Amino acid sequence: MKKLALIEDNPDNRMLIIAFLEDHFDIDEYEDGPSALEGMSQAPPDAILLDISLPGMDGTEVLQKLKEGPLATCPVVALTAHAMEGDEEKFLSMGFDQYISKPILDDEIFLQTIENLFNT
Repeated sequence: MKKLALIEDNPDNRMLIIAFLEDHFDIDEYEDGPSALEGMSQAPPDAILLDISLPGMDGTEVLQKLKEGPLATCPVVALTAHAMEGDEEKFLSMGFDQYISKPILDDEIFLQTIENLFNT
């Protein structure tokens, strides 16, 4: 079973995402960027779901750190409430592999997007 790292500071969002994905993936969850970077260095994931609006170190900073280290090739999904016109293109141009806006309204599309990370 593939392992995902979920970096999300909102406990309700973490719980919902885990409910959608736990039957399909092993999930390590983190509340902030620094703890995620530390944890993922010890237990590397196969893909990362990364909230953009994190306290302290935001998701774009976490992505930059990831791209500079041993997880540089690990797929990273921007998981964000930033859903204005142009946001998807902006985050993809920063180096995210996929973009998913919150709230997540369709669990099947959400699951398919994550599974597609491993089928490309």
